[in-house]
Amino acid sequence: MNDIAEKVVSMASGCEYADVRIENVTGDSIILKNGDPITVGVTRNTGMCVRVVVKGSLGISFTNDFSNKAMKEAVDRAIKLAKSSAKIVKNPLRMSKETPVKDKFYVSEEKKLSNVTIEEKMEELVSLDKVLVSTNLNFPTRFFDLSTECREKYYCNSEGSRIYSYVPRVSLFCLVAVKSTDVEQRMEHFGNTGGWEFFRKWDLDNKLVEEAKILAKIPSMPSMKKERMNIVLSPELVGIASHESCGHPYEADRILGREAANAGGSFVTKKSIGTRIGSNIVNLVDDPTVKNSFGFYLYDDEGVKARKRYLIKNGMINELLQNRETAAEFGTKSNASSRANSWAAEPIVRMANTFVEPGDHTFDEIIDVKKGVYIKSYMEWNIDDKRFNQRYVGLEAYEIKNGSLEGLVKRPALEITTPAFWSAVDAVGKDFELTVGNCGKGEPMQGIPVGFGGPHIRLRNVMLG
Repeated sequence: MNDIAEKVVSMASGCEYADVRIENVTGDSIILKNGDPITVGVTRNTGMCVRVVVKGSLGISFTNDFSNKAMKEAVDRAIKLAKSSAKIVKNPLRMSKETPVKDKFYVSEEKKLSNVTIEEKMEELVSLDKVLVSTNLNFPTRFFDLSTECREKYYCNSEGSRIYSYVPRVSLFCLVAVKSTDVEQRMEHFGNTGGWEFFRKWDLDNKLVEEAKILAKIPSMPSMKKERMNIVLSPELVGIASHESCGHPYEADRILGREAANAGGSFVTKKSIGTRIGSNIVNLVDDPTVKNSFGFYLYDDEGVKARKRYLIKNGMINELLQNRETAAEFGTKSNASSRANSWAAEPIVRMANTFVEPGDHTFDEIIDVKKGVYIKSYMEWNIDDKRFNQRYVGLEAYEIKNGSLEGLVKRPALEITTPAFWSAVDAVGKDFELTVGNCGKGEPMQGIPVGFGGPHIRLRNVMLG
């Protein structure tokens, strides 16, 4: 990889800037529905992304042909695109000044993904499905999508950065529907960077059976009226709120309008940094460096070293997610938020692991209210294009009376603005949990592995219906 990358960068020696990202991806996926295998897929995918800056304009090209002729054509194509764009670009592209890096990093595997056969993986899914069936609950749908991936990457730029990485990932998406009086369904995603050992650590047999039993107990009729009360949210709810109402609107390219026609804009502006968005106990971060997390990486796809980013610090908007291009526009440094989901995709500003940092309250202290609702999982979330108005509908949720959890309540709905949500936080738990997902953004759409979560939190005196 390094020899090829050096050759490609030297072919673009006359450009203001050039980089190349070479990736080799191997993996497989299995889908099992109601006990039957639906698809089995195998991935073997290698190629490169070439980027150049000419006359303040960016040109990008891709190829999976590593012949000298094809690589030269890819560089020339990128240069041609940059020169063509330069004729109409009003504001020449600038990139933030960053320190060149030379490094290698590997994510270790206790049990290598490459040593686990598709037959073994299929047996695990079939066994998990049989455990669910053995509960004698009525399952209209049992759906499992298991994926493994080993991504080898080499990054090289004209400023001197040279970075090699090897990152294995394993993930499982589950959808289970249970019919009792009504049909209730639960979607859940598990994932880690690392080896096959994590499939066992998820404790799926016990976790999915317990959740299925809860679905069968959810009452058939709504049992709440709309009123103000105290709401306790689980790490799962805190995570989706962190991702949707803080992570996305803090993406600098979205603030600059790039995503407006695709995934929307943002209520945040250039002048928002330093303004209050929540109570002073809210500290919300995005951190790619969390070991074995689904959104883990140590360097982004522009060769910038990753670090924890404090998006909200003591209730104040502290920093945004930046790549080198947006950082130059904002007059700051990149904080390593540039990611692509493939060698055949452009790196853009993305989240990694977005979460609320733990506080100092126990769970018993957090639910110590006269009247409220504890929402443990959700069945629905919605948020507007600017990430300002949001709605979350609970799935597993309990009434709180005098500091104790009582019976299940059906579909409590929280509709609230982003500032009102984070300003209502008056207690943050000591515990911590990350859930996972594949975040979509860009055109064409790029799904990318992320984590989101936090501790339990309490929202004081908000409207619930």
